[in-house]
Amino acid sequence: MYKLLEKNKRTLVYFPLVIYWIMLLMLTSIPGQSTPDFGISDKIEHAVAYMILTVLLCLTYQFQGKFKMLYRSPFVWTIATVALYGALDEIHQLFIPGRSCDIMDWMADITGAVLGLIFVYIIKHYSRGVTESMGN
Repeated sequence: MYKLLEKNKRTLVYFPLVIYWIMLLMLTSIPGQSTPDFGISDKIEHAVAYMILTVLLCLTYQFQGKFKMLYRSPFVWTIATVALYGALDEIHQLFIPGRSCDIMDWMADITGAVLGLIFVYIIKHYSRGVTESMGN
């Protein structure tokens, strides 16, 4: 799976990251009374949203070849980027009617980011193990 993502990084990782991040920003800009209710805890919504963002961003950092510091330490740069974005997004919500800045939402964002990094680690190393066992 990892090799497939790397081979098709533009269509399976880069483009979805851009679209997803724009969508995430748009959703967090909706006034509080107009936000959709998915019937689950908002902390779970935050964690899942940031897990997806983290997976796409971490893969982007791993697959890009232009910036060596991102390529060499994608997990560190991903968690730093996502944590900073989550904090800025919470501050941004202070200016949206019916929304608020909540440290627990930010903690849920970081929890989702950690889960996303674990997921990337697993698919990267699982894919490597499958490839090695096939004699490649």
